[in-house]
Amino acid sequence: MTATFDRAADFTFDIAPGDLPETTREAAALMFLDTLGITIGATPMEAGRITRDTAVALYGCGEEGLAARMLFDGRRVSVAGAAYAAATATDNLDGHDGYYPTKGHIGVVVIPAIAALAETVPDFSGPEALAITTLGYELAGRAALSLHATVSDYHTSGAWNALGVAAMAARMRGLSRAQLREALGIAEFHGPRSQMMREIANPSMLHDGSGWGAMVGMSAAVLAEKGFTGAPAITLEEDRVAEHWQDLGSFWQMEHQYVKPYPICRWAHAPIDALRQVMLEYGLNHEQLARIRINTFHESACLYSGIPATTSQAQYSLGFAVAVQAAYGRIGVEHISGAGLADPLVASIHERISVAEAARHSVRFPACRVADVVVTLTDGRVIESGDVHARGGPEAPFSQEDVVRKFMEFAVPVLGEARAAGIRDAVLGFTRQDSKFSDLGRLIYGAPET
Repeated sequence: MTATFDRAADFTFDIAPGDLPETTREAAALMFLDTLGITIGATPMEAGRITRDTAVALYGCGEEGLAARMLFDGRRVSVAGAAYAAATATDNLDGHDGYYPTKGHIGVVVIPAIAALAETVPDFSGPEALAITTLGYELAGRAALSLHATVSDYHTSGAWNALGVAAMAARMRGLSRAQLREALGIAEFHGPRSQMMREIANPSMLHDGSGWGAMVGMSAAVLAEKGFTGAPAITLEEDRVAEHWQDLGSFWQMEHQYVKPYPICRWAHAPIDALRQVMLEYGLNHEQLARIRINTFHESACLYSGIPATTSQAQYSLGFAVAVQAAYGRIGVEHISGAGLADPLVASIHERISVAEAARHSVRFPACRVADVVVTLTDGRVIESGDVHARGGPEAPFSQEDVVRKFMEFAVPVLGEARAAGIRDAVLGFTRQDSKFSDLGRLIYGAPET
């Protein structure tokens, strides 16, 4: 075993809730709540329904101790099937958190994984839930950095967040260090190394590969638990990637995730926020907008350019998303699904939008997402936003109140005020020593009332 593996194994099994800085615990609770809000918001959507039905059809459980109820559904499937279904649903409502250096998302698998695993182990404390959550974020994030640094292609998050899930399962199910090593190797080998830009060019329910990342990570841990072996994980044990693991336990990636104000690809957020800033500052409405020129970074400029026909296309849109913001001052689930996709007002604003790549914005990616807009008004005035960072990240962070407000916006329409508030209070209560995961568990497995 290598020194880097030993460091990761020590962190996996030995990190105690009290070892986490208070700021890390608070961040873990907020990211847990934020991701769970998107999972709830995604529950009625088509992709979520399909994956839950598929989990029932294909991923049932024949062994006692490895079955789990699916989130906000209640049907019992395998622990891998439950994690897969919730992660895929969450992935298909693109409002979950992310980490700039990874160019992807971690919470999308971490929260479904802990909820599924909780069904297979005895109850545990709220602080332990936050420690497990942090473990998933810290290991998956470093696996992402290692993969991006050593391969030429840009892979989806599922390629590396499988390792975070495997480590979480190893801790929660009491695997040995040797079994953890096998689980990480299996997870990396089978992780979905799907091409992100292929999905950007052809938006679909495949999204960011995180559903299969959760499935693979959970399956890898169970395989290792039963004695299956795997080659050591290169993204952990190869000498070239050691630098990405040196700060494990001292630099907390958990505290540096961004929160999305909109259920849209993060690459579109800086242009959306730039227009939002101009409209708020000058008190504008959509009728005053004659032309909107977006200057953004390369990856952002590659987003879907037309009027979307599906929710998947809408979430990877740029002009459409900016047009929705111009029309309504917000972007909700109703704007990226159903009748919202054929909104004539949004279509009319979309016609006034042009997009260009700006080199000065491209060179700053992925460290940050910056864009600017130039707005020409119907009275002939031209307003420039200047460079604008996407809100919710390190440059313009959200407060706890912002995150809670967003959670309730997505959760209440699906679950109702009382149940949403109960989930909110349970998750934020994980920072208390006397809290239990079951405080939340009693609220998250049953289907929404109809």
